[in-house]
Amino acid sequence: MSTTPSAPGPSEPLTESYTYHSSTPIAPGPYILGVDEAGRGPVLGPLVYGVAYCPAAYNEELEKLGFADSKTLTPETRASLLETLSSDPDNLGWSVRVISPQAISSSMLRRPPTNLNRQSQDATILLIKEVLERGITLTEVYVDALGTTTTYEAYLSSLFPGINFTVTAKADSKFKIVGAASVAAKVTRDACIEGWTFEEGESEWSNEVGSGYPSDPKTQAWLRENLDPTFGFPKIVRFSWATVKVMLENNGHAVKWIDDGQASLVKSFETGQGRDKDRCIVTKELKLTSVGTL
Repeated sequence: MSTTPSAPGPSEPLTESYTYHSSTPIAPGPYILGVDEAGRGPVLGPLVYGVAYCPAAYNEELEKLGFADSKTLTPETRASLLETLSSDPDNLGWSVRVISPQAISSSMLRRPPTNLNRQSQDATILLIKEVLERGITLTEVYVDALGTTTTYEAYLSSLFPGINFTVTAKADSKFKIVGAASVAAKVTRDACIEGWTFEEGESEWSNEVGSGYPSDPKTQAWLRENLDPTFGFPKIVRFSWATVKVMLENNGHAVKWIDDGQASLVKSFETGQGRDKDRCIVTKELKLTSVGTL
């Protein structure tokens, strides 16, 4: 089951962020839930937040299933564990929030900017809210650290009274339910990268992008080879990353902005000159401009 906007199909480009939910477990609660992410650092592809949840009474069984920090597991093991996470729908549920590269960049470049921590926080809150809306009663939530742990714990507790939050570093290694969330996030992100459909034209771009991290030589080579000096990069790239900004500044065509006369009109209005000299402050606040007579 997915929420709007829906997850793109196998051959559709990822143009918007989306949320995916597994089927809802039916075993009696209360439930515990883990939160983790994949893809905060890469210059390519989406950031994916994942949650996994199960009845508190199921925790002993969960310990036997092999979940761990997804970065310590092979791709094959991660894929197998996601199948395990989906194999007991009465007790196990999971969800992911996929934040597109375009959404990441536009949020970070707008004024005022929405930084990656805030975007991550919003994704976490959205997933928890939607799990609760599915009728799941949560009493314990474990979150991999984001910023100051005590501050974040207090903030989440204020939003969701009655739920005990634990925010800690390396939560995916300490709590199996967070390890399960880590697997869901990582497998989803890897699938997004490996199956990426280039909106700009599939035949023009190579999928050999490496890990997507700026330090990866394969990723660096891909960026160099696929930089268009006029149009920049395809939409798999996060334009707000310093790596990309530097490459565009050094290798992209310079842009010259031509004043077609509009800038002086705006300045005149803002400073109360010309026809707008006697306009009241309300007019200015509403951003109303003068229209010349015919």
